[in-house]
Amino acid sequence: MLVFQIALPVPLARTFDYRLDSVVISPAVGARVRIPFGKRKAIGIVTGISTTSTLPYEKLKAIEAILDSQSLFPVSLWHILCWAADYYHYPIGEVLFHALPILLRQGKPAQFTPLCQWVVTEQGRATPLESLKSAPRQQRVLAALLQQPLYRHQTNEMGLTPAALKSLSDKGLITVCEQERISTDWRCQFSCMGERLQLNSEQVAAVEAIGREDQHFVAWLLAGVTGSGKTEVYLSILENILSQGRQALILVPEIGLTPQTIARFRERFNAPVVVLHSALNDSERLSVWLRARSGEAAIVIGTRSALFTPFLQLGGIIIDEEHDNSYKQQEGWRYHARDLAIFRAREENIPIVMGSATPALETLHNVQLGKYRQLTLSKRAGNATAANHHLIDIKGLHLKVGLSQPLLERMRDHLKAKNQVMLFLNRRGYAPALLCHECGWIAECQRCDHYYTLHQNQRHLRCHHCDSQRSITIQCPECGSTHLLSVGVGTEQLENDLRPLFPDTPITRIDRDTTSRKGSLEKYLDDVHQGGARILIGTQMLAKGHHFPDVTLVALLDVDGALFSADFRSSESFAQLYIQVSGRAGRAGKQGEVFLQTHHPEHPLLQILLQQGYSAFAEQTLIERKNAFLPPYTRHIIVRSEDHDNQQSMLFLQQLRHLLESSSLKDDALWIMGPVTALQAKRSGRFRWQLLLQHPSRCRLQQLMSHFRPLITELPLAKKVKWALDVDPIDS
Repeated sequence: MLVFQIALPVPLARTFDYRLDSVVISPAVGARVRIPFGKRKAIGIVTGISTTSTLPYEKLKAIEAILDSQSLFPVSLWHILCWAADYYHYPIGEVLFHALPILLRQGKPAQFTPLCQWVVTEQGRATPLESLKSAPRQQRVLAALLQQPLYRHQTNEMGLTPAALKSLSDKGLITVCEQERISTDWRCQFSCMGERLQLNSEQVAAVEAIGREDQHFVAWLLAGVTGSGKTEVYLSILENILSQGRQALILVPEIGLTPQTIARFRERFNAPVVVLHSALNDSERLSVWLRARSGEAAIVIGTRSALFTPFLQLGGIIIDEEHDNSYKQQEGWRYHARDLAIFRAREENIPIVMGSATPALETLHNVQLGKYRQLTLSKRAGNATAANHHLIDIKGLHLKVGLSQPLLERMRDHLKAKNQVMLFLNRRGYAPALLCHECGWIAECQRCDHYYTLHQNQRHLRCHHCDSQRSITIQCPECGSTHLLSVGVGTEQLENDLRPLFPDTPITRIDRDTTSRKGSLEKYLDDVHQGGARILIGTQMLAKGHHFPDVTLVALLDVDGALFSADFRSSESFAQLYIQVSGRAGRAGKQGEVFLQTHHPEHPLLQILLQQGYSAFAEQTLIERKNAFLPPYTRHIIVRSEDHDNQQSMLFLQQLRHLLESSSLKDDALWIMGPVTALQAKRSGRFRWQLLLQHPSRCRLQQLMSHFRPLITELPLAKKVKWALDVDPIDS
């Protein structure tokens, strides 16, 4: 009489016991089953099998159906997920289901479904493209399909709109055709294609060092200055892995920001390169998952959740821009993909390469401890030279849309030389606030206690925290005045006001507002590379990994707020941002210049960055962190709590603090701070509080939380608030 422990995607840190009436077949650990759960049917995952239960065997409910003949998870991946559930103190059911495609969570078979392509009909082939002149989107779709049939995800990648596809289908010009799936083994015909760049001595040394130890686990930090050719090193590493018939996983911060990198991988290798991104529908996501598991996909590129993709024979992991905060999940299961990727590489006994021009301080600390090995690329690839850096003290200077006169003059000089200029302003929208000139009223989001951002072109106010919107008010609700003014400058206002100053110069703005449509980012980037845009205005989207050969001037317009933040990590984030943004200048042999406008040119952070670089900054900051007993020299766990009345959360955390302090397990090294309000005290109508636990020993802090985690749920207010644990938090 076997008892099966079943994990369900519910916020409970436990499994549920079920029996199996059938004696013919028994589900394996890691397989899905359909079970009765309360008044509904649910999909669960078997996590264990035993012969005992806390309930009498005859009172256990029976498993209704076994959905998988074997585990969905390779042994190593199963160990990783179980370990992660313990380390992050998160329900095992939610962790396991997070690692599966949506269709598998819903109980669909773990097998390929027929693939469908858009194809041109005979009527479509007989239709001249000129006849669709009045419908340019339909004309573009038909032109693309005349070249070759396209799968749904390919139409998304090319920016072909569903509306245009449907219109052509209604006209009988195109149709959907089910394609028979042909699986070929890429290993039999693997080769490299396209042009290879000549590696310099540092790149060659890095590739050879990693290649010598590619049969076992080593954590490599590839620390290369911006433009040093890290991608070409990645390609050489991948060539070695793929030539052995093994697969590779590449993690990137945001899939929409790296179309150039993806294109280079596909151009280089005669092997299937699949991408996990938001444009894929559920069926296509499952297809990628299955292709990786069967070994059919050679390379999988994706964001943090791609880490949980199963592989037949994984040979290496690459994490691009390993310092990026996008690798940390900020809601629900708050895992860090970089840290789990290292754990996976250890479990799989394969090398992992973390690349960055501005490595995270935690990563550099692990290099100092000997846990990671560092490879350095100190020279820019090819004939690119280091950019010249300048500070502009804007105290007392007249600014036109946030630009000083010296900066405007340098912009004109670079534009006259037929080069491109990039203006970095990490503030989208027209203006960050709208106020009344008569009484001082400011338009504020009541759900977040945060100022609305003015979006002039869309004619609305938007909260960038909860995404709520409202129309632009004509009169002040306090005094009735119509004299309302925008305060501050956003990318939208910068674009609008620059056009009269540079009437004959094409200007392109790249931020989340202008690139919300599928394929729009790729279109803008193509325009930049073809010289159609001479002035680029953008937010952080332009700071990550893009190669713009004609950009010779980069200017950071308003960064002073980052110099005086209450968050101890803000200086690290600013330094990384500054180096990443400035690295866009002078990447193709042309001399680059970087200008930073500031009211505080004497600030120590700016001085050390400009005079000594990121390495010196990181070394000094690590010393300061050590003296202040801050990570990475101590470990943090934050207990976060939210409520609607701003009372229950604080009381709940006070109860938790009392529980911790009265326990005999508490030692003198445990430091508890709070409860205190979060830096953003209110979001989406909820008041936010937090309790910080700090200990110099990661192991000891984990032991304490493992003991207290079940006790937290028993606190009187635990069910009256929304609370969560954040292990190794990156924000306060």
